[in-house]
Amino acid sequence: MELVRKLKQRQVEGHPIAVGLIGCGQMGSGLAHTINNIEGMAVRAIADIDPGRGITTFLEMGMPREAVCSAETLAQLQDAMAADRFVVTANAELLTQAEAIEANVEATGIPDIGALIAVRSIEDRKPIIMLNVETDITVGAYLSRLARKAGALYTVASGDEPGVCKMLFDQAVLMGFEVICLGKCKNNPIDFTMTPEKCQAEAHSKDMNPKILASFIDGTKTMVEMAAVSNATGLLPDCPGMHGARVEVEDLARTFIPNTDGGIFSHRGTVEYSTGSFAPGVFAVVYTDDARIRKDMKFITKAEGPYYLHYRPYHLCDLETPQSIAEAVLLGEVTVAAETMHSEVVAVAKRNLRSGMEIEGIGSADIYGRIYTYAEGRQQKAVPLGIAPGGMVTCDIARGQILSQANFVPDDSTFIYKLRRQQDEMLSQKGSGF
Repeated sequence: MELVRKLKQRQVEGHPIAVGLIGCGQMGSGLAHTINNIEGMAVRAIADIDPGRGITTFLEMGMPREAVCSAETLAQLQDAMAADRFVVTANAELLTQAEAIEANVEATGIPDIGALIAVRSIEDRKPIIMLNVETDITVGAYLSRLARKAGALYTVASGDEPGVCKMLFDQAVLMGFEVICLGKCKNNPIDFTMTPEKCQAEAHSKDMNPKILASFIDGTKTMVEMAAVSNATGLLPDCPGMHGARVEVEDLARTFIPNTDGGIFSHRGTVEYSTGSFAPGVFAVVYTDDARIRKDMKFITKAEGPYYLHYRPYHLCDLETPQSIAEAVLLGEVTVAAETMHSEVVAVAKRNLRSGMEIEGIGSADIYGRIYTYAEGRQQKAVPLGIAPGGMVTCDIARGQILSQANFVPDDSTFIYKLRRQQDEMLSQKGSGF
């Protein structure tokens, strides 16, 4: 791919890839610092509801204070970039319209904002790289098709589990293996009762938003990540919520296989997670019955087969995202994208919810996410996690019960709700496209 050579050439020519960053929290600011150390690309504008975070990030990266400015209009932003200044704004849509920005990275983690920014970037034929997987598992199929029709590019970023799992999947398929299971190791058992208040001290010690940390601990983030993997590959959860068995690396290829061969799965081709000790690793369990390949694998790896483990002991989140940016801008390649839905993450009551309550979103004390197959979710008329925030409980919902059309009404004024309706209509038409 020669990405490094191409980036160095951009640097020599004096026009590194100009990146716009939407969301400057833990992931966004970390990505900005990473890009600041790469020849051939540069964060030129940051949008955040708190512009001060963008200013702080630019200053931490060594930009002179006089080179950093704020913008409220498109004209101000473009004039500042033309003067080679670094821009912060509270209006994220400006970054989708700015001609000088070559690609946007969406890192807010808020489904509704992510949907809007993705559409606006696609409309401007500007590559959009999503660190916001919550948006992708809600309306990613629609956004992928919209981008393809517009001649634009939409992709989930490398570095998070969906990106590195998809890399393992593609490598296995290109070696002639059948992928039996694709998964990740979660670094803590799931606690379905976790709230921002309960993990506030830990969050502050890690410089994290408590809601984001709560969404990790209550399992929502894992469900979201593996749903994105499912939708990109066609692999399915073996059961709602997946098994989540504690399995160590050496036992993965004996446990995460079909039960007909001594494993725990009822079918081949699954997404899964473990709570073993090898977090933050990702893995693929693959299969071949080809005698020659098995002979070669025994010689190379000493494994007997027919099930083999392909394992990566880490994923590096925003540190790996620049590869997706470079591939998108320089090669027109996507990292992870799905044009249909194989899995759904549905909203589940974290506590007893009373009729008339307005629901807070991901990481709140109200709901968590659980993965289902898309068919199961539709059969139960479950409410997708990404459109639950701001909706209203219409009948009492017991803790652990899914939110559905029978007990809940989403907020139909949100952008993502309207997009989801269009996606549902699109997917209901066989062989549909745009």
